Amino acid sequence: MSFHQFKCLHVYFNGIQSALWLRLLLWIWIGEQVDQVYSSHQNFHPHSIKIPGDITLGGLFPIHSRGPHGVNCGELKKEKGIHRMEAMLYALDQINSDPELLPNITLGARVLDTCSRDTYALEQSLTFVQALIQKDTSDIRCTNGEPPIIRKPERVVAVIGASASSVSIMVANILRLFEIPQVSYASTAPELSDNNRYDFFSRVVPPDSYQAQAMLDIVKALGWNYVSTLASEGNYGESGVEAFMQISREAGGVCIAQSVKIPREPTAGEFDKIIKRLMETSNARGVIIFANEDDIRRVLEAAQRANLTGHFLFVGSDSWGAKSSPITELEDVAEGAVTILPKRASIDGFDQYFTSRCLENNRRNIWFAEFWEDDFRCKLTRPGVKLDPEKKKCTGDERIGQDSSYEQEGKVQFVIDAVYAVAHALHNMHQDLCPGSHGVCSNMDPVEGRLLLDYIRAVNFNGSAGTSVLFNENGDAPGRYDIFQFQMTNHSHPGYHVIGQWTNNLRLNVREMQWSGGDRSVPESICSFPCKPGERKKMVKGVPCCWHCELCDGYQYQLDEFTCETCPLDKRPAPNRTACRPTPIIKLEWNSLWALVPASIAMLGILTTIAVVITFIRFNDTPIVRASGRELSYVLLTGIFIIYLITFLMIAEPGVVVCALRRLLLGLGMAITYSSMLTKTNRIYRIFEQGKKSVTPPKFISPTSQLLITFILISVQVFGVFVWFAVIPPHTIIDYEELRPPNPDLARGILKCDMSDMSIICCLSYSIVLMVTCTVYAVKSRGVPETFNEAKPIGFTMYTTCIVWLAFVPIFFGTAQSTEKMFIQTATLTISMSLSASVSLGMLYMPKVYVIIFHPEQNVQKRKRSFKHFLSPPEGSGKGGQYMNRTAPNRGMEN
Repeated sequence: MSFHQFKCLHVYFNGIQSALWLRLLLWIWIGEQVDQVYSSHQNFHPHSIKIPGDITLGGLFPIHSRGPHGVNCGELKKEKGIHRMEAMLYALDQINSDPELLPNITLGARVLDTCSRDTYALEQSLTFVQALIQKDTSDIRCTNGEPPIIRKPERVVAVIGASASSVSIMVANILRLFEIPQVSYASTAPELSDNNRYDFFSRVVPPDSYQAQAMLDIVKALGWNYVSTLASEGNYGESGVEAFMQISREAGGVCIAQSVKIPREPTAGEFDKIIKRLMETSNARGVIIFANEDDIRRVLEAAQRANLTGHFLFVGSDSWGAKSSPITELEDVAEGAVTILPKRASIDGFDQYFTSRCLENNRRNIWFAEFWEDDFRCKLTRPGVKLDPEKKKCTGDERIGQDSSYEQEGKVQFVIDAVYAVAHALHNMHQDLCPGSHGVCSNMDPVEGRLLLDYIRAVNFNGSAGTSVLFNENGDAPGRYDIFQFQMTNHSHPGYHVIGQWTNNLRLNVREMQWSGGDRSVPESICSFPCKPGERKKMVKGVPCCWHCELCDGYQYQLDEFTCETCPLDKRPAPNRTACRPTPIIKLEWNSLWALVPASIAMLGILTTIAVVITFIRFNDTPIVRASGRELSYVLLTGIFIIYLITFLMIAEPGVVVCALRRLLLGLGMAITYSSMLTKTNRIYRIFEQGKKSVTPPKFISPTSQLLITFILISVQVFGVFVWFAVIPPHTIIDYEELRPPNPDLARGILKCDMSDMSIICCLSYSIVLMVTCTVYAVKSRGVPETFNEAKPIGFTMYTTCIVWLAFVPIFFGTAQSTEKMFIQTATLTISMSLSASVSLGMLYMPKVYVIIFHPEQNVQKRKRSFKHFLSPPEGSGKGGQYMNRTAPNRGMEN
């Protein structure tokens, strides 16, 4: 069975959770690999480091990067490979020299190179399980017939590693079958927290679920709600992004614009396409990146090629951390990047140890010579190998940190803590199983893997950085992170600067942050900008962080960020539309032109009416006054006076008394006026018509009868008004609907009496009936001789009045939609009434006053004409003249 066949079957059976079948397949495949090893008669792993000891620990480190297609291993990784691996050797030296920890027991190691490839690491890790497989060698013989002497592989009790999460996952699937505990110093994939699938896996670094939570807290602290994610294909990148997306969904408040995956084997131009895709949602400037160093660098290069320096705001995971390699010569693109790294400290002892390493004192590290050549850019001489003339020769006298740059790799602390965690577990186990024993006792030979796992999970000690090292029930370390930002300006030197910490909650110093160009203000990464006051959010379907802003128009105000509500009728929205404010209340003011003109006309009419009344009283017994019908004239002048007076009541500020007087006097003045005129025209008409039929005078033509008829007609109006009082008592209202134009700033509440347009017309309707009836009688009486009656002046008065009121109706109702409706209607009504009163006053009384004042010689008793003359009516007048003469012997006076 090939390894690739095994891997496919592993994936399939892992999906159906069939541990039994997986175990069987592994045993078959491992057996085949062991057969190849035994039959080769070679050392087990010539490309590994073997440190002898009483108890052996395994070590997995990415000494080399992934090789090109068809090649397992590529270039040497100085920091992530050599530094971390040397940290394990340093930790072993410290433990073995510590008389208090595992006294009289020496820890050894078998260290392997994973070449940053999960499949290759799985093949290499077979070394750790070979000692646990019983192989029948009875059928193997040497050429001399003797059984072969086969060196038994050392038994590995625990494995330190691996680095990449994808490698740890692959290796963990085998180690758990053989119950070998595994402690990682760098694998942070949340998937590894599944204690059912990876029950023998532990780690001294927190999982990405903590890291994802910390990164989400950073995004929220910066006020961002719309970000993209970028992940390298593989367990680390994909599960890190998945954890971030899941936590952001559960917490809410942050939306994912794009979720882009970087292929494991990217093609040419792939990163340019990634940048182009990220720019499809250009508002999402924040980019959450879970990627390896190479992918991070190529993303920055693509952003630089696209002239997007300073656009993207990267929030990098611990794979970026505080490393310089991904940003070398790309500092301007990376400026402002916020990165996260498990809280760490530089281990001074390791610095002293590592900088003292040389070719002579570090022969146990089989990759150290390769590191030496790479670090000092020189070439070592080897027998049979010709030296490249273009490269300088290594002298061996070079010193790390003096002749080359050196900075301790960030995970060194965690490698040391991982080794110490296993050492403390073995120490505690030894004290419990081998009390008083020096060295490994039988109870620990062999070391039981599951029991050792329990001891590992139970450790709690201060690590190399002084922080506690412990594990939860899933084998995860507590979340402790430092937050960095790469800054270039306003500092003595460019580089990563600590701006905060995260230990279950975020402490971020935003004031210490600076962005592209040294800007101190936090840039925005939001889908939609906040709506202005008075605007509501209309959410984009499926994207809770994106919305359109819609203005609350008309009479609406912003109730909350999603709702516009209409203001109550008595209110209008405030200028910023965040609340309602009372609508101003107005009334017709005396200083308004709409009030001054009607009031002036009414005042002139009142003065004229008073003058006429005074004149009539002064000359009460003169022939003209007596001939005009004194009693009805005074009643009619009273009606005219009331008509003029109503103008001031219509302009006055509404109140209960004013409203009551408006109801009473609005129709009463006209009712008095036209009742008097109707009585006069009716009397003339009846006398004229009766004269055509007989010489008997008609009834009810005396002054007393005329007054009685007039008051009866007036009483109808008064009765109707008092019924109105009883049904709806007079009161004031504030009409907010009348002046409520589309622009709410122009809205006004109108203080008015409870008299609608129709109620005003109804109030005047009786007077209009009297007016029309009077006009009809005036028309019928037009043939009466002018020397005997006032029919014709009354007729002209009524014709003119009808014209005035016919003009009033379209003006009054045609302004219903005007913003100044109340003013126009009030002015129209009052002027129309004043005009009708003026017409009556002018046509009926002004000629008489003129004669009385300016031609008193005509205001005398004329001599009586002969009875024959009175019985001889004008041509075509019939017999009416007889009764006219009888009722008006003095030339029509006293009519």
